[in-house]
Amino acid sequence: MLQLGKKLKEMRKAEGMTQEQLAEKLQINRVNYTRYETDVTRPDYETLIAIADFYNISLDEMLGRDERY
Repeated sequence: MLQLGKKLKEMRKAEGMTQEQLAEKLQINRVNYTRYETDVTRPDYETLIAIADFYNISLDEMLGRDERY
């Protein structure tokens, strides 16, 4: 089961950033970003790409598709 919100929160915390700081870097609203982390809503394609680019990872890695188990 995809837990994108959990993954987003883990990656953000690993960078030592607040939701506000990351939302600013991604040029999105903090409230929207919070909704992504809490799985209230999912980011659109453009936002998914921006997040993956920010962390310099593939979409597959971000979405947990490259994990074996």
